[in-house]
Amino acid sequence: MKLLSATPKIDSLSQHPCFNDMAHDRVGRIHLPIAPRCNIQCNFCERNMCAALTMQHPGWTAKPLSVAEAVDLIRSIMRMKQADYFFVVGVAGPGDPLANDQTFEALNLIHKEYPHLLKCISTNGLLLEDKLADIIDVGIRALTVTINAADSHVGKNIYSWASYGGTIYRGKEAVSLLLAKQFSGVRKAVDAGLTIKVNTVLIPGVNDKQMPKLAMRIKEAGAKIMNVMPLIPSGKMKNRPGPSCDELRKARQECEKIIPQFRHCEQCRADIIYLP
Repeated sequence: MKLLSATPKIDSLSQHPCFNDMAHDRVGRIHLPIAPRCNIQCNFCERNMCAALTMQHPGWTAKPLSVAEAVDLIRSIMRMKQADYFFVVGVAGPGDPLANDQTFEALNLIHKEYPHLLKCISTNGLLLEDKLADIIDVGIRALTVTINAADSHVGKNIYSWASYGGTIYRGKEAVSLLLAKQFSGVRKAVDAGLTIKVNTVLIPGVNDKQMPKLAMRIKEAGAKIMNVMPLIPSGKMKNRPGPSCDELRKARQECEKIIPQFRHCEQCRADIIYLP
């Protein structure tokens, strides 16, 4: 499936600070916290209103923004910079971007005014295939999809439920649905010309033994790079320890034999602003 667009071609792998180690400190990024709702429940997830901007944690934001506030933020930054100033505009929560219409409303407006900016979202992938045409229409060219398990046997210990098509699924049924939609969505997005990175949360005693298997599935789906992140003990897993530095290094080394690894992830908040 090829979906064509008049958007200028952007080399996401070389210019995206969350896809390329060399671009991490060179290219700015802004996360717009305009997606409060989520359609799955990860057992390690903790969405929180936190004003301490120095504290990094996925799903945290000082406050959610409206579409108008998000667009005005980008406009204010561009007024302070040169017309060709380049950075990444992303939506990474605090819920799932694809489960929130605000994601598409805001990015569509930003894309029309600033087509040269790289638009990106970070999603759990449940709605990736369903929303692919909308994703491309608003100028998104880079996607991060979080996939934490290669099969439902492991995934049932990571996810509590998934909501899809008006039905809430639980247990292995929820995980089987989620994994099928994730890998199918990645394949379709790659076929449509998008650049895909997969994030994986390393959870000792849960998914650590199947990391190479998961890396192989991710590569076969067509993703270009994988980012193994340490568990931040929170949510239902607040009492479970995260991986040691050695455990994290070993997992990355094992997966790197299969697919390239990104190592500079800071597990950013849903409202991060970094402009070098």
